[in-house]
Amino acid sequence: MALKTENARNVAEPTYNAEDITVLEGLDPVRKRPGMYIGSTGPSGLHHLVWEVVDNAVDEAMAGFCTQIDVTLLADGGVRVADDGRGIPTGPMKDQQGKSAAEVVLTVLHAGGKFGEGGGYKVSGGLHGVGVSVVNALSKRLLLEIDSDGEHHELEFLDGGKPTGKLEITGRAPRGRTGTTVTFWPDPTIFEEVEFRAQTVIERLQVMAFLNKGLEIRFVDERPEARPAQTFKYKDGIVDYVRHLNASKEALFRKVASLEQQEEAMEVEIALQWNTGFYESIHSFANGISTIDGGMHEEGFKKSLTNVANKYARARGALKEKDDNLLGEDIREGLTAIISVRLQDPQFEGQTKAKLGNVPVRSLVERATNEKLAEWFEENPREGGQIIQKGLLAARARVAARSARDLTRRKSSLDGAGLPGKLVDCSSRDPRESELFIVEGNSAGGSAKDARNPRTQAILPIRGKILNVERARIDKMLKNTEIQALIAAIGAGLAEDFDVTKSRYHKIIILADADVDGSHIRTLLLTFFFRQMKPLVEGGFVYVAQPPLYSTLVGKEKVYLKDDQAKAAFLVENPNHKADFQRLKGLGEMDFGELRDTTMDPGRRSLLQVAVEQAAVADEVCSVLMGEDVELRRHFIQTNAKDVRFLDI
Repeated sequence: MALKTENARNVAEPTYNAEDITVLEGLDPVRKRPGMYIGSTGPSGLHHLVWEVVDNAVDEAMAGFCTQIDVTLLADGGVRVADDGRGIPTGPMKDQQGKSAAEVVLTVLHAGGKFGEGGGYKVSGGLHGVGVSVVNALSKRLLLEIDSDGEHHELEFLDGGKPTGKLEITGRAPRGRTGTTVTFWPDPTIFEEVEFRAQTVIERLQVMAFLNKGLEIRFVDERPEARPAQTFKYKDGIVDYVRHLNASKEALFRKVASLEQQEEAMEVEIALQWNTGFYESIHSFANGISTIDGGMHEEGFKKSLTNVANKYARARGALKEKDDNLLGEDIREGLTAIISVRLQDPQFEGQTKAKLGNVPVRSLVERATNEKLAEWFEENPREGGQIIQKGLLAARARVAARSARDLTRRKSSLDGAGLPGKLVDCSSRDPRESELFIVEGNSAGGSAKDARNPRTQAILPIRGKILNVERARIDKMLKNTEIQALIAAIGAGLAEDFDVTKSRYHKIIILADADVDGSHIRTLLLTFFFRQMKPLVEGGFVYVAQPPLYSTLVGKEKVYLKDDQAKAAFLVENPNHKADFQRLKGLGEMDFGELRDTTMDPGRRSLLQVAVEQAAVADEVCSVLMGEDVELRRHFIQTNAKDVRFLDI
């Protein structure tokens, strides 16, 4: 036995010598580990390719040489980004075997015009010189076109960045045009899917236009059944951005406060406005890059805003000598703010640039906010008073919410109290296989109870529309019977106390009627989960089960049709269909067999994987989030008074 074991060891033992060391050259590292450069090979990584090329064009705009950017989604799956900037330099580079600068930029990592101290770029979003070369590496084909010095240059790359020749002059530049055009087709062997989502691109382009006052960005989708072309151009820049974000909310006052300041190699621009809601919405940017994890510029702004507001409140007598200062969260309740800084050599965390680390920027933002915002408060006493009054109300609500939360903790199942009486629980105690169906009404609950698998599926009926948490502070929310039942059933706490590892179910499934009221209820529930149990949404634990609106018989088989559009398509495909259509808008109208076959089977998809089309809902539907593509969210819920969409970014 010993001999056999030793022989096996000799055969299987791996070697590790100098010959085992591999050196990746050129663009090979990108293709080998694409996630290091674009975050993932899913939808967010795919769209990151567009952002890299667009960011280069925006850098030209920030440098003062570009006034227009055109982005086109081509019918064959490619993307074209054209700007009217200076154009990538076309001359030969020293020590590069006679290669043009353009070819080097597209084929060599860490090559670009943003490292030196010459006349390339004073500020830019690109730092590492890997952006457009990464796009080239991850494309099956890329066409580079440059207009400069009255001539039109072209160079094509295939199969992950391999040039097909040298940069060549193919004619005259049209009408003396200058600029760069990059057209690329993503490599389907790299990405999980290669279809671009128009809404995702549009939202990003609109943000770029907001951040660059006067820059015109045009979007065209040439694919079949595409939406109309759109043009974005804003003369007031981030002030227009704040108005846009607050458009679906009720503004506390009409004015948008704005301030800006420049010092040496840095500048800051801030716009802010309060609304009557209870959630802050602060979006920060550095050199046009969305810093979704914040950083020094956000820290400086928040600190100074708190100081300025408290000094103003005490000067006006709103805070007495013995009163505690307002907390930052009190003052920021209902705040919508844009913070945009531009600086040389920004220090981002990672290639995806999620957080800004430059300490001097914090000082600049603090000084600018302390000086300019204090002046704005003095010049606008009516608006300043409204801000302080809202902060005082938020502080009182915060104290009340703490008491309500403490009471909720004491009453929760985690402390030994029973589960809500109307919960029909499953027998399994393994959260990984347990599902909680939230259904509207007792009749739907009865049908779902009969249709369920009692071992793994639990049913929680709720009565009608739950409280709109977007328009209610947490102390009021915690007094709502339906919300109390949700908190107790899930058993993982609430808000900052929420611990997703303690959730009793790893699938929380919203099962509402296929009508307008059902859409409204679904929206309100999603709003609650997004605001108060966000890790459930981000972790992919929240699902939507979509009941069908119609059923009909084809022979002896029952066919279910999701909505009127599906019914119309069915009739086109089956023009001689004679059987009647049964409308199934209410879950309580469906027998347990229909419910089990259509909405309680394993075919449900997480809302973090599915894009649900617009659905009309009642006017009182809240606004959850409005805004730009933020990588943190990956997927975010955007609602307004007329529609609800789950957006896959």
